[in-house]
Amino acid sequence: MEEHYYDEDGKIKVAYSGVEGAFAHIVAKKTYPDGALISYPNFEEAYKAVEEGNCKCAVLPIENSYTGEVGQVIDLMVSGELVVDRVIPYKISQNLLGVKGSSTKDITKVVSHSQALAQCEGYIRKHGFDEMLAPNTAMAAKEVAELGDKSIAAIASIETAELYGLDVLHANINEMTDNTTRFAIFEKCFEDETDKEKYTSFILLFTVNNVAGALAKAIAVISEYGFNMKVLRSRPSKQKAWEYYFYVEADGDIDTDEGREMLDRLSEVCNLVKIVGKCLDNEN
Repeated sequence: MEEHYYDEDGKIKVAYSGVEGAFAHIVAKKTYPDGALISYPNFEEAYKAVEEGNCKCAVLPIENSYTGEVGQVIDLMVSGELVVDRVIPYKISQNLLGVKGSSTKDITKVVSHSQALAQCEGYIRKHGFDEMLAPNTAMAAKEVAELGDKSIAAIASIETAELYGLDVLHANINEMTDNTTRFAIFEKCFEDETDKEKYTSFILLFTVNNVAGALAKAIAVISEYGFNMKVLRSRPSKQKAWEYYFYVEADGDIDTDEGREMLDRLSEVCNLVKIVGKCLDNEN
């Protein structure tokens, strides 16, 4: 047993970004009901807490069904050492929260995380609200409660309304009805595969030379071995202008002879090949 992964009561330490009531906190609590949930101010610090051995795992968002990828977290996959053990979808309901006694008519400004503001852009535009950024939705709710100003509302979860004594002025204000965020469980290494079910999907990062046809060759190799790519997107490398890395989510068990051969072939046409996730059907 890794003693530093547990608190003094023997509870596993789980990192998340934000404060109590943040969506990452809600997912962490559902996933680790007996865990010791530890708050960090941003994605990078929660991620580093696991890298440095201060927590067993971190729960961080990687994609929203309306606003797309969470770029900061995807970039950590490239630069960091952690792997994704599971991906957990969670349906997100954004709500307009105000101080006690306020109403929607009082509101002139809304505070929230950039992702939440984007998920509610139509509602915000319709009401002509000004926007103010917060590190995450729960911290926005906390700030509104502390300010006590009837003209300022937070966009956050129902749970934060209860935590910080706010009124729900308008529920479910997100643009997309099926507003789902996928949260990844980041750990230092994959679980011991003894007696473990076969993985049914994986997450792969790769880079290619800046020459004609390089990306097409990489995609062809993945397809040749029967791995169905569900997601393919590019992100700036942030090391050199106009260089990109590619993020792939694909169906199939990478821990097979075919998977290992595919990775070997991919290494011949790519500068970097990195498996950062192995997941099961019920987790991805």
